[in-house]
Amino acid sequence: MVQGLKSLNRKLTKTIPDRVRVKTRAALEKGAEEIVAMMKSFVPVDSGALRDSIGWTWGAAPEGSITLGTVRQSKDGDEAITIYAGTRNKNLGDKDAFYVRFVEFGTQNMPPSPFFYPAYRNLKRRVKGRVTREMKKAIKEGAK
Repeated sequence: MVQGLKSLNRKLTKTIPDRVRVKTRAALEKGAEEIVAMMKSFVPVDSGALRDSIGWTWGAAPEGSITLGTVRQSKDGDEAITIYAGTRNKNLGDKDAFYVRFVEFGTQNMPPSPFFYPAYRNLKRRVKGRVTREMKKAIKEGAK
């Protein structure tokens, strides 16, 4: 029989996951801020509407925007962070940035000016490493 097994199970199912969730959330937010800042520095600026439409959120992106994808913090999907650009909102008038896909991928008459995916690819490893480090640190803190 293993001594302290009940205590270990309690720590693994309650204490560590809460601590890991908090640390992971903070690391994801910091990574999203970095990616958004780089995207804004890469995007060509005309009226500024497209640059201003770039952002991140917990949950779903605004209607009409393109997303990098969604990172779920758990298998249940109770928390998801989404990085997005562009909008499809006629109420915004000249601030509607429905054309984000045209800028990113180009058209027959316009060459692409990629900003969205290059920023993501540039920072992906750094953000993933930060999240992993923070998770490991939280687990070690909980084991003490």
